[in-house]
This record gives sequence, structure tokens and C-alpha cells, in this order.
Amino acid sequence: MDAIDDFVDHVLGTGFDDLPPQAIRAAKTFTLDSFGVGLSGGAGPWVDEMIQLSTQWGQGDDARVWGHGLRLPAPAAALCNAYQIHNAEFDCVHEGAVVHSMTVLLGAAMAVAEKDGGTSGKDLILAAALGVDVACHISVAVTTGLKFFRPATAGALAAVTAIGKLRGFDAETLRHAYSIAYGQISGTMQAHTEGSMLLGMQVGFNARNAVVACDMAAAGLQGPRNILEGPFGYFRLIEDGYDRDVLLGSLGRTWRITELSHKPFPSGRATHGIVDGCLGLQREHGFSANEVAGIVAQVPPLIHHLVGRPIEAVMSTNYARLCAAYVTAHALRHEGIGVDAYDDGNLSNPDSQDLARRIQINIDDNPDPNALVPVTVTITLKNGAKHIVTVQDVYGSPANPMSHEAHLAKFRKNCAAAPHPIGAERAEALIDQVEDLESLDEVTRLVDLMMPKDA
Repeated sequence: MDAIDDFVDHVLGTGFDDLPPQAIRAAKTFTLDSFGVGLSGGAGPWVDEMIQLSTQWGQGDDARVWGHGLRLPAPAAALCNAYQIHNAEFDCVHEGAVVHSMTVLLGAAMAVAEKDGGTSGKDLILAAALGVDVACHISVAVTTGLKFFRPATAGALAAVTAIGKLRGFDAETLRHAYSIAYGQISGTMQAHTEGSMLLGMQVGFNARNAVVACDMAAAGLQGPRNILEGPFGYFRLIEDGYDRDVLLGSLGRTWRITELSHKPFPSGRATHGIVDGCLGLQREHGFSANEVAGIVAQVPPLIHHLVGRPIEAVMSTNYARLCAAYVTAHALRHEGIGVDAYDDGNLSNPDSQDLARRIQINIDDNPDPNALVPVTVTITLKNGAKHIVTVQDVYGSPANPMSHEAHLAKFRKNCAAAPHPIGAERAEALIDQVEDLESLDEVTRLVDLMMPKDA
């Protein structure tokens, strides 16, 4: 039996009352976080062009683009909103899975919920928890490095899970929805390697494709059965190896949504261990960025692969967010990283550029191809002093979490950074609604609060 059948049984056999309190809490926390990141992401590169193009591919008023108000067919709205969530590299992540597991899921599920109507807060919490569970159980079982962009590929399966649960699919319909989505899965790591805007677009593609797959399955269309473990299934084409015991061993007992990490900075999560270590040393020893002679970071191979790229005199926003040398230099000069770190003036700042060129990212001997920790940082000051720290639990991870107050502060800042601000009153109302999400009878009201005041 293909493991997809185990996941179908898990999804259909789980109700809201089966969720532990920690999973409910995490679902609410990372739903709100994703809403804020999606609103702020509306100011990112190529968003307006993406929205405008979407109007040329079909008309419909199923669902709205967050922070914008334009109504689009559900697949198009899913594409735009998922793209907005990810394009600032500010969305939550499961570090062991290397998956931004709420991004495709919420972009797609909220579009379907708005189209269909009648989705309660409890429905959304359960759908989110199960979607993250499927995507992350699949991804933590992988024993080889990234070949495809896992946040997009596994994200498609998360989104199908959520939509299928919201729509009450039976086993055959859900299985075919997974299958049809698998036939459309996309996401090349070349976009990450080059720092291309295609990276965020791939997240959007899979949100759109998940909506389409669920519509097709609901209409009775069918696909192959063995999409995970078949000879041409996910684990043989999209990944290169997996451990079946890890894949299914804790299903229904370990809730992966409780293992998600916040992103305190709008940059690739693989940069965060280096930034966290450097800022910690700066706070502890009180030196300024101008006093730094050089920095050496010893990192797992995956971090070097993802963000060890060299600083360039002219960088795109997408490239810079995935350049550990740049984001670390900027963070030391500004005591952190804001969404304005990628403005032209900051990207070309000679002091940041100079410091970034004195930062080395070296590969350690970590044998795990999916590890993001530990990270060891050595800062040498111009007076000869050396400061060293090893970061095992990066700020924002479950073992070193952001406080609830810091989580809300991030959300409020993201709302204020949206190109069409929703205003403080709506932001606070959105916080209140998500905090009491179990009591909400219609999640479309959440989208109402994400509309600009003049929409």
C-alpha cells in the first residue's frame, strides 16, 4: 500500500477534538503570522504585475487579494496570496522539514474558503494542522538534500490536505486530489541558487495548482494511486531517498505544526543562525559594526548551499535576502533586519558592502544534508579581540521561541508596511479574531479585515 493511503486515513480520521491544545495554539499563531507577512509582502517585487496578469487569465469574484481588494477566481487569488506570503522570505518554517508549510496551504485554503463560504474557525484550524502534518511528515522523512524547492512541492500536498478537509472529501476524492496535484507539482532549486523571483512564484504556482486539483477531483477526475512510493512517485522523482519509519512512525502522535519556527527577520531562515549569533555577541560585548575586522561562520552544508553566496555590488532584493554576508552585515549595523533592508540605498551602502566582504561562510562536517544547525560564529575585532558562539537553537525556533508579545509586534509592523495599510483598528480586530478563532463561524470575516480601508 502506498503511504498516501496512510495520510488519507489520518486526514479523514482526525477531528478538531483530536487536536492537542499546543497544536491549536500553534495554528492560530502561525495563521496570524502568515496574514501579516502576506499583507507586508504586497509591497514586494513584482506583486502588482502578478495581480494585473491574473486579471488577464479569467474573470471571477471568488476570492480577494489580501491587502488589495481585487476579486479573482479562487486559483488566481491563491497564487497571488501565496506569492505575497513568501516573497519577503518572512514566513514561518519547519526547520527539520525545510518547508514553509503554512504558505501554500493558507494561500490556497483561504481562497477556497472565501469562494465556498461556511468555513468556521475550527474548520480552518483543523485543516491547517492536518496540512502541515502531511507536508512535514513527508519532508522530515527525506534522507537526501534539496533537489526541488521543497516549500513549493510539499506545500502543494499541504494545500490539498487543507482544502480536502474543508470540503469534506471522501477517501477516493482526496486521494485523486493528491494525485492530480502531484501531476502539477513544480519548484526548481535553480531559482534559489540564482536568487530569482521565480522562487516565490513557485509557491504561488502550487497554491493555484492545489485549488485546481481539488476542483478536478471533486468533479470526478482521477489520477494514479501510488504517488508517493510508486516507481515514479514523489520520493523517487522529487526527492532521492526517505525513511519509511520516520514517514509514518509518529503520524497522529507528533503534531508537526507545534514544531514550526517563527522568522524574526525577513531573510532566508538559513541566514538566521548566523545573524542570531552575531547579534547575541554584539549585545553581550557591546562592540559596533565599525569595530569588526572579520567574521567566520562554520555552518552545515545546507546553509552554505542556500545562503553562502557572495556579496555583489548590485544585487536584486531576492538575491540579497538569501545572502548571509549581506544580511549579517546589515543586521550588525542596524541591530536587526527590517523590510527596508532591501531598499536600493541599503543594498548599495558602502559600509554594509565592506563589512559583508569580510564575512566568510565555511562548511563544517555536519553529515545531515537537511540540517540548519548548529552554527558557530567567530567575530574578530580590529583591536584583536575574538568572540565566539555556537548557536544550536536559533531565535524563533520552538526551543528558543519569540514571545507572544514579539509575535504580535511583528504582525503589527507587517500590517503597517503593507502598500495599502489596513489601519491599526483592523489590525487589532484581526488579532482578536484569530486569538478566538475557535469561536468564529465564518473565516471570510478575516479576509474582510485584511482589506484596505478604501477598498
